[in-house]
Amino acid sequence: MSLRLQAICIDSTDPRIPAAFWEKALGWRRTHDADDEIALEPPAGSPEDGVSPDLLFLKVPEGKAVKNRLHLDLRPEDRDAEVARLEELGARRVSVGQGAEVTWVVLQDPDGNEFCVLRALRPDELAG
Repeated sequence: MSLRLQAICIDSTDPRIPAAFWEKALGWRRTHDADDEIALEPPAGSPEDGVSPDLLFLKVPEGKAVKNRLHLDLRPEDRDAEVARLEELGARRVSVGQGAEVTWVVLQDPDGNEFCVLRALRPDELAG
């Protein structure tokens, strides 16, 4: 098969808002910056460079109305520390019906897009 996932596109009435958050949250570089489209890519030369899909923020006229049908799951080394850092950058905790017993935290970026911060992998999971 010759398909490759190139970009994850995120619609926004103001692409600067989510792009600025995700640029800081992930430590990625801005490789395209226009009024209607902003692209973020992993740091040049990093293990993710050329592997992870770009994040492409696109200007649209309509605002977000319902829960995302597609969202990002992030795997940190320390879930609670990462959640605290993301909240300092402007994310906020939200409930999408996940319940209290789950091992992840659901957040929204400053533009209202939901994403999850998962628990760290256990040593036995890392070995596999």
